[in-house]
Amino acid sequence: MLRKYSNYRSFSDNLKLGILTAFSAGMVNVISVIVFFAFTSNVTGHYAILAQEIAKGNWYQGAVVLIWIFLFFAGNFTSNCLIIHNNTPTGRYMAHAIPVFLEMACLMFVGIYLHYFYTESLKETEFLVAAMLFAMGLQNGLTASISNSKVKTTHLTGLTTDLGMVFSMFTKKEFRNDKKLIQKAQLLLGIMFSYMAGGIISGLLYYKIENATFIVVGLVLGTVLLYDYSKLQVTRFVQRRRSYQRRYTLYGKKI
Repeated sequence: MLRKYSNYRSFSDNLKLGILTAFSAGMVNVISVIVFFAFTSNVTGHYAILAQEIAKGNWYQGAVVLIWIFLFFAGNFTSNCLIIHNNTPTGRYMAHAIPVFLEMACLMFVGIYLHYFYTESLKETEFLVAAMLFAMGLQNGLTASISNSKVKTTHLTGLTTDLGMVFSMFTKKEFRNDKKLIQKAQLLLGIMFSYMAGGIISGLLYYKIENATFIVVGLVLGTVLLYDYSKLQVTRFVQRRRSYQRRYTLYGKKI
């Protein structure tokens, strides 16, 4: 899911990446709404709030929202910087994995702070929402960058637009058997349903285990890392095996 980059990725790579990361984004967004009454997986609404606060002359609140937007931008910036500056066969996996580690760290910090230190003050809420927006920016930047913008999992506005366009194409007979168009529809639907499933499950979990729900989100993201790490180890084993075979063949030895 994380190892391959841009056009080297298969449909299966993008589908697995989209489903797992959309699931985690749905969980995060619903938890933030329950706890903080704020959306953290996208910034569309925050731009509207920013404009409203400026119009009212509420400069402090406007500055807070502007910082939230900037942190979502900073998350995207950080992910893409790591990827484009380490796009080598040896550094690619770590460059793709580090944003996930950082996202997990941000979310686990929020969960721990909520459980042990949170006093429900306004400043604490603003700070924790900022951390979650940075985490979602990291995820969105990662998935968009490595998939050549085919996978974006933290918000569904553009996805719903794309889905409407794809289904409109299916109204013409010549597009109904187009493999690429069918795969695009499957990817978009997979992300949409996974996001919804993550939101529903996190809502149910929160009312049972409360802040420990953040641990579940961390486990979902950890699954992405462990799956790719195991695949990387298998690939390296196969490559070493082939190298040994070529070496023995070169010296005329049988294996």
